[in-house]
Parts: sequence; structure tokens; C-alpha cells
Amino acid sequence: MRVIEVNGGGLDNLKIVERPNSNPATGEILVKWHATSLNFHDYLVAIGAIPVAENRVPMSDGAGEVIGVGAGVTKWKVGDKVMSLFFPNWIEGTPTLAKTMKISGESTDGYIAEQSCISAEAVTAMPNDYTYGEAATLPCAALTAWRGLVTEGKIKAGDSVLIEGTGGMSIFGLQIALAAGATVYATTSSEEKAARLKTIGVVGVVNYKTDSRWGKTIFKMSGGGVDHVLDVGGGSTMKQSIEAAKIGGSIISIGILGNGRKGEITFPKLFFKHLRLIGVAVDCRESQEAMVRAINVSGFKPLIDKSFGFEELGAAFRYQETGQHFGKVVLEW
Repeated sequence: MRVIEVNGGGLDNLKIVERPNSNPATGEILVKWHATSLNFHDYLVAIGAIPVAENRVPMSDGAGEVIGVGAGVTKWKVGDKVMSLFFPNWIEGTPTLAKTMKISGESTDGYIAEQSCISAEAVTAMPNDYTYGEAATLPCAALTAWRGLVTEGKIKAGDSVLIEGTGGMSIFGLQIALAAGATVYATTSSEEKAARLKTIGVVGVVNYKTDSRWGKTIFKMSGGGVDHVLDVGGGSTMKQSIEAAKIGGSIISIGILGNGRKGEITFPKLFFKHLRLIGVAVDCRESQEAMVRAINVSGFKPLIDKSFGFEELGAAFRYQETGQHFGKVVLEW
């Protein structure tokens, strides 16, 4: 069976190799993977910015079909459609070092593989009526937005939310917020994307390329700030996110896009706005199962910008680099 391996970092060093087929051990299932999706974390692994073991199989998202069941497994049967977990060992409860040390596509092999054996505990069911490509967008980006707004933010009807940009996590945040009955504001870098955001429910959009003080603009536009900010830029956006938040609001830090590893925080604003600032890195299986139940009720589908084939992982990442995408980029095979 074919897998793609990271060897030394760099998109030109992503190699398709043959590995022997394997059989599931006790407590394992054998999954035939059909799709994965691109996340910024996967990109950092692929280019070598996150060091990984030699011959690591990247990609933290996977959706596929169970084709084998090991001894002792009763939850799954051949033919079940499943999707992966970002943290395979984080089943429930609050995060701990032990629960989050194993990361799919980083410290353990990911899902750009034709098949693999994994723990029967390390998957959930796909949502009803989802394709493999659609389901593969959920385990990292959607679950991160879910945790930020639902698990941590306790979002409710009538709240206001700011999403930043039009990448996967941001668009999922938009969809989750709208499903909860919230009002959504957004930032983007193009008028074309701004127009599209408005067609899917965003009430106010600011172009951060032409408005460097977009946080203040959102604060005024929303009538005194938003309840929840999904901050995807880290250091490159945090100052403006603080400006955009209402007094007593929350900022959920979920990314470091735009060279945002380090940055400036206006601490007096953080204090005197009485803000709650929390860093979020995906979530556990229990929350993923809750998200799937909510999707089955609401019926929302991910926005997929473009689909590539198994052999086109490098090309898909190069497309991601351009920043043209609106929603998720997937690979299907």
C-alpha cells in the first residue's frame, strides 16, 4: 500500500513509498483511508518547521472505511465510516501531557496513506450524509472552532463573533456561530472574499489590508465590541483582536498565521476590558462526537475550496501557500 513520507522537510521531499499491508492487532481496526485535508499544522510539518521523525507519514485529518477489526473490538465493524482524531490518546476530559503527546501526522503517523492500523479508540463516526472529503475537513479545523466557541465559549443565540480570514478554522467558526444563532463579523484581504462572506451570513466585513486598525473598526461596527474573537494570527493579530472584543468578552487563540509566533499585547486593554484569553489546540474524542451529533441535527456542510489527488500533496500545499482558498483544501483518492 502507498503512503507519503516526510523526509528532511520541504515540499520537494514529500515521497510516495510502498509499505507492506498490515493486519489489526488486539484493540485495533484497519482503515482504508479515502481523504485528508490541509491544515497549517500539516504545512509546518511538510516544510520542516516542525521537526518529525524520519519517514513520518504527515496529515492530521483522515476519513475512511473500516476494512478489518482486531480481537476485542466491539464498537466498529467492517464497512463503518470513520474519521481520525488529532490527538489519538485524548479521549475525554481536560488536556494533560499524556493525553496530548501523541499528535497525528507529527509524533505518530498521519493519514496520507491508502490504509493503516490504528487504535479502535482513535476514531469517531463520520456525520450522516458526508462524503469522505467532507468528513476529512473536521478533525482539526472544525473541532478547534467548536471547542473555542462551544466548549470554552459557551456560545448562545444573540452573541456576536469575529472570525479572522477565510481559512478552514475561520469558516467553520462562521458556520458554528450561525448555527448557534450568533451575529458574525469578519476580516479578509479582498473585496471578492468580503462579498462572498456576506452572502453566507456575515453582517460586517473589514479589509485588514486597507484598514490597519481593523480592531477598532469592528468594535464600532458591532456597537461596542464582540463577545467572541477567534484569533488565527497570534502575534500578528492579537493586538487588534483585543481592540475588537467587548468588555467581558473572550478571545480564543487558535493559530499563528501571518508569521504570528511572537507579537505585542496591549496589557492595559486586556485588563480593563476584563477579557478572557484562552489558547486552544483542537479537542478530545468526546467533543468530536458531540460536534458530529450537532452536525447531524443542523445539517451544515463544510465549504471545500479545491480538491487534489493522492499524488498531488505538494501541489496542494503550494496552492495553500497562495492564500487564495476560501474554506478547506482536501485530497481525495
